[in-house]
Amino acid sequence: MGDIEAPSSTRPRQTVLSSLLPSKEFVSSRKGMLLIAEVALSFVCFVCFAASTAAAFVTVPLLEFLAVFFLLFAYSTKFNERFKGFLWPLMDFMRCVTASIIFFIISIIAVSKYGGGASKAAGVFGFIATIVFALDFYLIFNELATFLKQGGETNDEPSRQQDEFSDSDSD
Repeated sequence: MGDIEAPSSTRPRQTVLSSLLPSKEFVSSRKGMLLIAEVALSFVCFVCFAASTAAAFVTVPLLEFLAVFFLLFAYSTKFNERFKGFLWPLMDFMRCVTASIIFFIISIIAVSKYGGGASKAAGVFGFIATIVFALDFYLIFNELATFLKQGGETNDEPSRQQDEFSDSDSD
């Protein structure tokens, strides 16, 4: 009589929190690891640029951090599957291409023009981010090319098809 059931009151809170966090399958996938690396590197570049004399470049890492964080959320919660009107792989590809080019340019400027240690660190992390973004757009390009060679027969996204093929090969 009047006993409060503690497990049932905490159960909805756990499901809401777990629905916002990326699933273990996605985090352990190649795309999940790349997105997490991009989020971390963009944030580190943002902090380094904010602390340096090259603070004029702080906008680029911040915008990339927000864009990558949104895509990490969209892919991990399967938000992208609800909106079929967007070309998610193409949008992701364009984001990676522009990010790698812009990170490369601002990293060169930060390392060569500014003398502070934080500017140099931001440049180094920017070069690492350039490599990660370039790797991501290379892998997306390969998936899109494979999808287009198949004739685009299904409505699935190319990254989904690639995961299905790799799962069937391991069986």
